[in-house]
Amino acid sequence: MKSSIQRAGYVIAGTVFAILWASASAATKIGLLAAQPFMIAIARFAVAATVMLVIAHLVMGQRLPAGWQLWKRLSIYGFLNVGLYLGLYVVAMQNVSAGLGTLFVATNPVLITVMGAVWYKQPVGWSTVVSFMLCIVGMLLASYPLLGESYATPAGLTVLFLSMLSYSAGSIYFARQDWGELHILAINGWQTLIGGLCVVPFAVFFHEGTANTFDGRFWGAVLWLAIAVSVVAMLLWLYLLRDNPIKASAWLFLCPIAGFAIAAVLMDEPLSWHTGVGVLLVMVGLYIVQRRRAISR
Repeated sequence: MKSSIQRAGYVIAGTVFAILWASASAATKIGLLAAQPFMIAIARFAVAATVMLVIAHLVMGQRLPAGWQLWKRLSIYGFLNVGLYLGLYVVAMQNVSAGLGTLFVATNPVLITVMGAVWYKQPVGWSTVVSFMLCIVGMLLASYPLLGESYATPAGLTVLFLSMLSYSAGSIYFARQDWGELHILAINGWQTLIGGLCVVPFAVFFHEGTANTFDGRFWGAVLWLAIAVSVVAMLLWLYLLRDNPIKASAWLFLCPIAGFAIAAVLMDEPLSWHTGVGVLLVMVGLYIVQRRRAISR
């Protein structure tokens, strides 16, 4: 009985994670209807960082980061994983559909594998090359019809891809660092705060008062991105990883499907055979990478 409940809880956690993670693109698009991208980013980072740091240090009683080296690591990680990644991401979403935003995010495990091999001068196996090519072709195929219907632009797709590279670099950097006994929630809280501070100069430089209306769309998007995505979805992801990293990665396959479904319902974005085949190719690419990781373990 207990194992059945645990399995049901795992499935529920995985499903909720995939839906919340996939909803980030649509929430960002809604927020962009009311405010500039950097304003949304800063508000999101401020709320998410405050929630995580309060929980980590005041509720859980975790210690504060100590030592210059630890702060240096948090700063580099925050710049790559939040400031640069999400800063570029929210800018790109001005010119990219919500569905494509989710599809690109789902390819991160493949990009991390490729970048990790190149970064540390390790041999790149055929499975990595095949999975990378499948993801690239899948993303281009899904993007093709949307380019002609003003749901995406080449510049937007380029910026979005650069944001994915930044996230992958941040993930590789995080995995290679010694974080001592610093709790994961404290790490995420501080790197989110530092990453948000990196965006502030750009928000000030590009600020246009008339372009921002802090209405229900803005605050709804910000609170959803900060609480539902940055906090709840991340905690669910950590729960899934703790149970089984390989099984947890399988839930990433659901994200592109959920993302395009959410975008079609909320944003009225079109779906076509290009979408279906593109998503399928990306999912096959993800499967090859996850299978390779499982075998290597």
